[in-house]
Amino acid sequence: MIKRLFDVIVSFLGLIITAPILVVVAILIKQESPGSVFYRGVRVGKGGKEFRIFKFRTMVPEAEKLGGPSTASDDPRLTKIGKFLRKYQLDELPQLLNVLKGEMSLVGPRPEVPSEIESLEPGIRKIILSIKPGLTSIATIANPHEGEVLRGSQDPHKTYCEKIKPEKIGLNLEYVKRQSFWLDIKIIIKTFLVAVF
Repeated sequence: MIKRLFDVIVSFLGLIITAPILVVVAILIKQESPGSVFYRGVRVGKGGKEFRIFKFRTMVPEAEKLGGPSTASDDPRLTKIGKFLRKYQLDELPQLLNVLKGEMSLVGPRPEVPSEIESLEPGIRKIILSIKPGLTSIATIANPHEGEVLRGSQDPHKTYCEKIKPEKIGLNLEYVKRQSFWLDIKIIIKTFLVAVF
């Protein structure tokens, strides 16, 4: 109950405070390329329930048809404003709407696409899906710029599965085991510091 109340209050205030930034970013996205301002990809939430995530679109229209699910920082599908948004993680801000709707929490394992969830061992999948996915996580702090790790890779998704995914799974399992309100506060503060500095 405390976690949900905290999610609602912070996401609501966050949307109000960042509204000017959201409007400016939306205008810049529309100016650079045609298509929607938001990317509404399918993600898997608590209990395996699917939902559509809110993210600022950082790629050219129909990008999913032009490449795989993992994105390197030098991916040609990225727009100029998209590269900037990803660098400072501003593309994630609209997910405050998902938090407000109750589909996500401020802190929790990052939401994955159905194919990534299906690839998990059943026991691990059950643990990770036992709580709501989050806007940020321990794994986000540990590796805030996944795109840089994937830079130059001939197969970004394969590199993701080999270099990033195992650690991310371990950290997600650790969070589920240790989760508490105070741990969430620490993760939110660290995420803010990482994003700013």
